[in-house]
Formats: sequence, C-alpha cells, structure tokens
Amino acid sequence: MSLAKKTGLLIGDILILYVSLALTLLIRYGFFELSDRFKTHFWPFSLIFAIWLLIFYLAELYHHQTMRNAAVLFKALAIAVFLAGVVSVIVFYLFGQFFELTPKTNLLLFAFIFLVLNYLWRAAIIKFLKRNILGITVIGDSPLMTETIKYLKENPQTGYETTEWLKEPENIDLKTVIKTIRENESQLVVIQPHFTKNFANLNIAYKLLPLGVGIVNFWDFYETIFEKAPLEELEEGWFVENVATRRPYYDALKRLLDLVLSFTIGIILLPLTMILAIIIKASSSGPLLYRQERIGKGGKLFTIYKFRTMHNDNRGPLWTEENDNRITAVGKLLRFAHLDEIPQLWNILKGDISFTGPRPERKELAEQYQKFPYYEIRHIVKPGLTGWAQINYKASASLEEAYEKLRYDIFYVKNRSFFLDLKIILKTIKYVFFSH
Repeated sequence: MSLAKKTGLLIGDILILYVSLALTLLIRYGFFELSDRFKTHFWPFSLIFAIWLLIFYLAELYHHQTMRNAAVLFKALAIAVFLAGVVSVIVFYLFGQFFELTPKTNLLLFAFIFLVLNYLWRAAIIKFLKRNILGITVIGDSPLMTETIKYLKENPQTGYETTEWLKEPENIDLKTVIKTIRENESQLVVIQPHFTKNFANLNIAYKLLPLGVGIVNFWDFYETIFEKAPLEELEEGWFVENVATRRPYYDALKRLLDLVLSFTIGIILLPLTMILAIIIKASSSGPLLYRQERIGKGGKLFTIYKFRTMHNDNRGPLWTEENDNRITAVGKLLRFAHLDEIPQLWNILKGDISFTGPRPERKELAEQYQKFPYYEIRHIVKPGLTGWAQINYKASASLEEAYEKLRYDIFYVKNRSFFLDLKIILKTIKYVFFSH
C-alpha cells in the first residue's frame, strides 16, 4: 500500500476516533452537555487515541494484506480494538486521578461505536480500491515479473492491475506500445531495466512521457510491492547508483540513540538480568554467557554475547531446528520471550552492533552465503539486534531461506532511514508480544 493510501487511512482513523467520542458523549449526556463533556474528555482521550493508533499499526491495519477482504479486515480490527480497549482500561486505572476521569461505561460504548464506524469506513475503502485500480502495462519478461503479475492479480487491494503484458520487448515498436496504452487506458508503464539498455528502446520509453502515463523501473516497482530487493536481476551498477556506503548525519545520530537507549534499558533490566543469571547457572552446567564470533560491519569479526540456552555442544555451526534437543528447559523459556538477547545490549554499547540492521551471521555460515550474489553488501552497515529480514521472514533453516532473507537485508541497506528503523522496532515489539 502506498504512503498516500496509508496516510489517508490514518487521517480517517483519527477523524473516526473523535467522531466516536463525540457520539458516545452525545448518547450518554445529551446535546446540551456535549460541548462541556467533550472539552473534559478531549486531552485524556487524545493520549488514549495515540495508543490506539500504535496498536492499529502493530496489528497491520495499514497493510494491504489486511484490506484484502471484509472478513479478514473485521477480524483484525476487532482484535485491535479489544487490545486497545484493554490497554485503555489499564491506563485510566493507573492514571485516572491525573485525568480526573474513570470512563468505564463511556469507554465500552466508545469502543463499540468506533468498531462499527471504522469497519464501515475501511470496508468502503476496500470497495473504492477495487473500483479504482491503477491499470499498468508491463514491458519485459522474467520469473520475478511473472511472480509480481500473479501477486497483483491475487491481491487487487494493492491498487494495481496488469492490463497488458508485452513479454517480447525485442519485437516492440513505439506504435505498438502507444496503441496498447491507449486501448487499455493504462496509467502506469512498468519497464524491465534491461529493455532500456538498447538506445532504440530507451527512445521509446522517452517518447511515452508526453502521453501523461507514469513510467517506473520494474526493480523499483518490485521493491514497492514486496519491500525486498529483486536480487536475481540486479547488477553492480544498480548498487553503485542506489546504495550509499555512508550517511554521516544518520549514522552519527543513530549511534547516539544506540548509546542512550542501550544504557537506559540495561539499567532498567539489571534486576531481571541478575535473576536470570542465577536461574541459568542453577538449572544446567556450563557458562552463563554464550560467546560466538560473528561478522560485523566491513566483514570484521566480533564476539557476540547471549545468555546460554543450550547444553554444551561441539557439533559446529548448525541451524537451530524446531524442538532442538540441545536447548535446555530454561533456554526454551528464554528464547520464547527473547530474553537470551539481553546481553547484546553490551554489544550495542561497544559499537559492535546497532538496535536495527541485518543480523550478524556466524563466520562459518557467512562463508557458505558468499555464493549468494551481492552478499557482501549487507556488511556495508552495522549489524543489528533486530532487522528488516527478521520481522518479515522466518528464521533461516536452509540456504534457500537464507537467500530469501538476504533480499530483505539488501532492501534495508538501500533504504535505511530513521522511519524504517522505527518501523522495524515497532514490528519487533509486535513479534515479541504477539507472534506466539
């Protein structure tokens, strides 16, 4: 879903939140008290609304997959409203004296009204998206193009529909392309980059501009739809043009945030860390911490720290399997709650890793992954405690799955920003608390 569509949904949600509050107060207190009651409730509920919107984001209510049909939408929305309502009750219970409000009945009525209005709003958006689909003409052919066109056909809520696919660009002339665009009323032309390497074809693409249609590189379009890199088709020149090795202001501020947050979180978690240390030592023999060499920025080796979750094992670099018998009973709990990662706050303080970035790999596995095209690009940036690949794809248990995760890592390296980092952190929070 495009940023404009997500912004539209967000604005609609905000308006419906306040309309639902006004309707709640109107029903409860009548028209003549509405103005005064709304003023009293405005600021406390504005804080609550911020929490609601965060929960909506974590519940993927701004993702096109949630908008694919009314049933999926209602289920996701109902769960999100329920969770938001529970959090609201807790907030008012803990801080009600500051708000001078304990709106139990109002909150219940508000949640019901909002659920109904927001569902109707989003259901209308689904119909609108399906009726106002952007027609695209695709020029070129490749397995990834086939995958993309199939996905668009199965997911009309993306807002795109392939109206024509010109698979043999070597036989294409300008008249054919213009005729195709006009007959199908295409509003966007997606071009395979290899097509424009030929000067004559580049001239065809240029002469499409006066038609008023949008022209987009297929590799960029693929990233927009799947939020990962089309590795099979990329060339070295693409990396030279699109991947920045340094972003001084971003890098400096990100390091400052890493230092402040890792130190603060470390202090907060110190009591829990001490308790976990005692439990680990008492439950099984072996060291408290698990130390392992990982590949960091620039391919440099560093030692990563975790709480030990396995029995001592000398079988070398193996992928962890489901129900792996090497994992201790306490280790299963630590992994389930991701508490084994706490010692990596020290790695963040040292500057070995950041909070966000591609996960650092073991040296032995990294050597296997070197066969992947452009694998070394992921080492341009500092590795992370969590990453874009981790929140979008399962833990790799094979070379094929590791390659798929590399697509997401390359996407992150190319598009890294504070907004993307925040998105990763929020989705990681969702994964930690709701994935199980």
